Amino acid sequence: MNYDAHFFALDQLLSRTQCYWQLVAFDHSHIPWPELVSPLQALSDDDVAELDSCPHKLQQWLAQYIPDVAQLAPLEILPSLDNQNVAWPFWLESGIKGRKIAQLKSFVSAVDEQHLPVLEWCAGKGHLGRMLSYSGAPRVQSVELQSHLCEQGKHLAQKYQLNIQFDQLDVLSKRASHFVEQQQHGVALHACGALHQQLMQLGVEKQTQKLTLSPCCYHLIEQDYYTAMSERAKQSALQLQKSDLKLALQETVTAADRITQLRQTEVEWRLAFDSMQQIVCDRDTYLSVPSVSKSMFNGTFSDFCFWAADKKGITLPDDIDFDAYLIKGKQRKQVTDRIELIRHAFRRAIELWLVLDRVLFLQQHGYQVTLSEFCAKTITPRNVLIQAIKNKNKE
Repeated sequence: MNYDAHFFALDQLLSRTQCYWQLVAFDHSHIPWPELVSPLQALSDDDVAELDSCPHKLQQWLAQYIPDVAQLAPLEILPSLDNQNVAWPFWLESGIKGRKIAQLKSFVSAVDEQHLPVLEWCAGKGHLGRMLSYSGAPRVQSVELQSHLCEQGKHLAQKYQLNIQFDQLDVLSKRASHFVEQQQHGVALHACGALHQQLMQLGVEKQTQKLTLSPCCYHLIEQDYYTAMSERAKQSALQLQKSDLKLALQETVTAADRITQLRQTEVEWRLAFDSMQQIVCDRDTYLSVPSVSKSMFNGTFSDFCFWAADKKGITLPDDIDFDAYLIKGKQRKQVTDRIELIRHAFRRAIELWLVLDRVLFLQQHGYQVTLSEFCAKTITPRNVLIQAIKNKNKE
């Protein structure tokens, strides 16, 4: 694939459609696009949920009103890896929950390292490292921030007599460079934001022979705005804020009904409280309220309001009509859901813009790079895999 041309096409399309995705839904009490008011109001809540659950259908529907959207689907296609269905011993899978085991199996099948020592970045308990060691990696160095996870990983490696060394490490510290070597294969499965960027930057600096990573949580960076990695992306007119980076992550595998209901309740209550604080405080801007345990939303709306008011230093009057504001919250959620529906049509494109920035960064530093999907989206929507091999005749 011509990744430079792919990036340029995505960049141009996202620039032309910027007004549809670069906004925060909670900031708007009405649909902000006049041409989409009638089509969106004509959708039932069930219609919105159905379109939101199927990106292909959503883009087909939206292309009637925004012709550029028809160009998204071809730009979002990546080759899928034909992973081998390897049978793993039960002890390797023990303690790994849910879809994680399928993610690990697919990732390890794609890596298939038999010769180079492996550096497992942000290792957690070292599930990935153990599977790579078992499948033939000569040696694994696992680095992880949390000491208790290092201890558990070390115990499991010793228990199963695998050649794995664990070290507690803040990968963003200066000390991290000591663990990255030239004759090495650096791997990272869903290391967040700046963490996987650090592996790439240190790998380029040390001319590490192989890098394989599946990026995640692009918004977990120190800056308010995204700093492009590649020269090509630095030339883009787009300026991505953290809210844009979060949009790239909003496609999820379907959650349990109870979790989905709690999420809906949370949005309704937050919007209802915002309507309340705008009246009480005489302002017309959205007020962000801190995160809180989901158990809060099993309680009463009034309790949530008093908690939120306390967190923001607001004194609520005694005569608040909580039921009336809850109705407003439900109404505002309908608007928010429809704004988010439009934004969601662009989430994979934004993710691929970010991924291709990483690919081009590695290419410009002398790596041969391939980009693919290492597993189905039903296993994880964060299924993009970057594989880079240092070109020996380039620096």
